[in-house]
Amino acid sequence: MKFPLFTPVLALALVMALPAGAEPPAARLVADKSQIVFVSKQMGVPVEGTFKKFDAQVAFDPKKPEGGSVVLHIDTASAGFGIPMSDAELPKQPWFDAAHFPQASFQSSAIKALGEGRFEMAGKLTIKGTSRYVTVPVSIAPAPGGNYAVATGSLTIQRLDYKVGDGEWTDTSMVGNEVQVRFRFTLAGLGPL
Repeated sequence: MKFPLFTPVLALALVMALPAGAEPPAARLVADKSQIVFVSKQMGVPVEGTFKKFDAQVAFDPKKPEGGSVVLHIDTASAGFGIPMSDAELPKQPWFDAAHFPQASFQSSAIKALGEGRFEMAGKLTIKGTSRYVTVPVSIAPAPGGNYAVATGSLTIQRLDYKVGDGEWTDTSMVGNEVQVRFRFTLAGLGPL
């Protein structure tokens, strides 16, 4: 049986800021305590996958987020559902075409504080050479133990906007166009919230 693929996109981000006249505080992404999940519908049934490899450069002061920046890079070949046959298809041309587009990225352009540890991050999401501007809501809270902060958020994208699922896979009755991307990033060295 051929398992239909959906593709996710991803996206996302953390929150960062550059205090005026100073180097931005740098935070480090703790990859083994972080995750990016994507959820799509295949024949109407939600299916969840993950990206296993990603990295971020984060400059962010939670008290002054307006001038911050974040750059997120995601290894497109690391996408998977945990189903070997489907996982082998995702890097191929109709989906992520990892040979030609090995990374997807998010580059922030503006960060706005909403209060109570909530932020709104705008920026450019690029997948398969196609870029779109997105706005991502992000919440940041101290992690238990006090040494880390955790940034969480989600956004919904349309996979066909990024040409993820070309050819026969443009039929959205098999694989839905809408993909929800959720993330949980653990950050070291973020500074007081």
